[in-house]
Amino acid sequence: MSHNCSEEEKIIVQLNDIYKQMSPKFERCTGISQSRLDLLHKLFEVEEISQTALQKVVNIDSAAVTRHLKQLEGKGMVSRRKNPDDNRFTFVRLSDEGRMKIEAYREEKEIFISKVFKDFTEEERSTLSEMLNRIQGNVQEIEK
Repeated sequence: MSHNCSEEEKIIVQLNDIYKQMSPKFERCTGISQSRLDLLHKLFEVEEISQTALQKVVNIDSAAVTRHLKQLEGKGMVSRRKNPDDNRFTFVRLSDEGRMKIEAYREEKEIFISKVFKDFTEEERSTLSEMLNRIQGNVQEIEK
């Protein structure tokens, strides 16, 4: 990195690098991507949900949600059915196997998180969270 970079630019680059490094490591440790885990967590909270509503809640584009759900369905973790009143809409639910597997994913996720925050004090984690929330808020306020 150039010595002409501002401290702020270095932080943005660091955050991006952390994300790029963390995603594949998270998936290797837990056996599932964060996006799929987000979908499964939401499905764990509800009996059944429309695919459109699920997509909005987890904030993943509809094509990606469809792709993830097809693969999860192929693994027997979710089931999908057309709305009998309007077949343009699809309902999604977690299968019994999916409910069992999500517990294992949660445990692996907790282990991964504890490794990421190893040697951080509670105060440091809290301060970091506050700062990241502020950055996130600032990013959301930026107009396209």
